[in-house]
Parts: sequence; C-alpha cells; structure tokens
Amino acid sequence: MATAVITGSARGIGAAIALRLAQDGYDIALNDISEAMFENNDIMDRIRAEGVVCEKFIADVSNYEQTEQMIKDIKSRFVTIDVLVNNAGITRDGLLARMSEENFDSVIAVNQKSVFNMTKHVTAVMMKQRSGRIINLSSVAGLYGNAGQFNYSASKAAIIGMTKTIAKELGSRGITCNAVAPGFIKTPMTDKLTDAQKEKILQLIAMRRYGTVEEIAGVVSFLASKDSSYVTGQVIEISGGLSM
Repeated sequence: MATAVITGSARGIGAAIALRLAQDGYDIALNDISEAMFENNDIMDRIRAEGVVCEKFIADVSNYEQTEQMIKDIKSRFVTIDVLVNNAGITRDGLLARMSEENFDSVIAVNQKSVFNMTKHVTAVMMKQRSGRIINLSSVAGLYGNAGQFNYSASKAAIIGMTKTIAKELGSRGITCNAVAPGFIKTPMTDKLTDAQKEKILQLIAMRRYGTVEEIAGVVSFLASKDSSYVTGQVIEISGGLSM
C-alpha cells in the first residue's frame, strides 16, 4: 500500500486532502503541531472508514530536528513514503510598515522553512525508492501579491521557486514536484468576513463563488496519481478565474 504524508492536516484544506487521498487508496500519515489540533476532531475516523491505515504524528514542521524524527517514525510505521503534501501554513497579516519582525519570521518559518525541512528528509526516502510525488501548497498571494500579506505572499512565492527547483533536481530520480495555488476558499476564516467584504471579493472571481476544500483536494489527488506522471515543476492556480 502506498503512503501519503500531509502536513497541517488535522483540519481545513489539509484534512480534506488527507481524506481524498485515503479515498484514492493511500495509507495516511497525518501531521499537526499539537495533540490539541485533533481534539473533538473525527478526521482519523473518517479516513479509517475508507479502509486504509491512518496514524497521526505530532511535530512542528518548522523545526528541522522534529521533522527529521517524524520522517523516521513514519518510515518505521509505513515502510514507504510515496506522496508528500506540504500544506502546513499560518497567517500573521498586517501592512509592511506595521509588521513586526516576529510576525514576519514566524510565517516564513512555518510556511516556507517547513517545505525545506520536510522535503529534505522525505526525498532521502524517495530517492532510494526512485519514485515519489511532492505537492506544495502555494497561494494566489504568491503569484500576484496581496496588500497586508507581505510575509505570507513572500513565503508562498518562495514555495513556487522551491517547487521548480525540486522538480529540476529530482526529476531524473522519478520524483515529481508541483504546486497548487488556491484563491479564495470557503473556510471558517472567510465566514468571518462581512457581507460587503464577501461581495467585493466575489466581484473579482469569474465564477462568482468561493472554492471548496474538496476542490483543492481534487487537484492534489490528480498530482498524486499516475495520470500526472509527466507533470512536474508546475503551479496550478485554483481560483475560479480570479486572475483573469
């Protein structure tokens, strides 16, 4: 059985991706930063109901040593690591003029350095296998920038450069690396917007609606599948036509 590792997967987009990959037949290694993220949370039960193995691994993916140990633990439990989804991310929004160094550093650490940490440790496994799929979560903010998100936009733009470099370095080893760049996705965060804010955003989207976490998971499913075997170094925007 093939195994997929998804960071930041206790809830939200990460959980939706984990569930979809379970439906595709992957055993699942969930990750999040604390046990508290899994409290009052049925994601593990939902995944196991698909007839696959599912285990959780607690680690701060911005920490090099913790990610190294986590990959050892996952390898010991599952033997192979076939898919890595670098999904973990945070926001600490604010205009550049008012942004603290702490808020800049924390977003870069969780969103960007985690991709280095996880990919470095996982590719050591994948290179021996001579196969693997790496899928990174970027954002339209990384493609076009976004006022009030200097740190977030920087981290997500960096992920695009990292994705293309990984693809070039590891393509000859049978490893692909691609990124997805979601736009406005319906989450508890967007639910907090005022009606006026929601309407303003919808006017920018050709399809005049928010995306769903399941729609993100569907594209990740394709990139993890055999159907994408000749796709690497690409960034797929999932935004309902936001950029047009």
